[in-house]
Amino acid sequence: MQLNSFSHNSKIIVFGASGAIGEAIVNEFLEFSTVEKIYAISRSSKKFDDQKVITKFFDYNDENSLKTLADEINQEIDIVFIATGLLHDENLQPEKSIRDLNINNLQQNFLVNTIGPALIAKYFLSKLKKDSKAVFASISARVSSISDNQLGGWYGYRASKSALNMIIKNLAIENNRQNNQKIIIGLHPGTVQSKLSQPFTKNYDPNKLFTPQFSAKCLIKVLENLQKEDSGKIFAWDQQEIAP
Repeated sequence: MQLNSFSHNSKIIVFGASGAIGEAIVNEFLEFSTVEKIYAISRSSKKFDDQKVITKFFDYNDENSLKTLADEINQEIDIVFIATGLLHDENLQPEKSIRDLNINNLQQNFLVNTIGPALIAKYFLSKLKKDSKAVFASISARVSSISDNQLGGWYGYRASKSALNMIIKNLAIENNRQNNQKIIIGLHPGTVQSKLSQPFTKNYDPNKLFTPQFSAKCLIKVLENLQKEDSGKIFAWDQQEIAP
């Protein structure tokens, strides 16, 4: 297989490579003969059994780790893919009502879902190729859509992903002034079988619950079909644009 709309010696960076979607994205990119190198970045420095993959460490809590990483990866990149995200952990659960709001949980949601991708853009957007198609993509969520919000709740997650969408839009506007081929987008991967979704999918339609591998294939197809005028938009796994 080939990534036909990108260069034939593509270099890719995947942040969050130890998560379900991130790992699947790395493995799917390895199926393409035109991919020359993949930097798999995570807090655990997950290892992959392929010489094309170079593992690196980063930490959202330490901006200097991103700067150091950017200095180490001193070459032009075709795709920067951010697969990180936080919905819950052992200390944090999505809020059902305003009574559940907690300053520490809100800060953690924004750190992982908004601030982290923004800082990655600060240090890595400039590394994308300027004279051929190049993409900066970050995992967002359908629940980030303000106009589509019919259920409420999940204050921190919804708000932090909506804020990410605004970061993406701002980056696209600023980048468009530079007259290059970079495309900056958000992606909704669908509801994927992972630690992030597991507590919330007990009554979910199995036909709408994706494996990480299926989601990764769909998201890469979205990247393949992107055009310059798509920059600043949010797309679902099925290539449909998600309203702000």
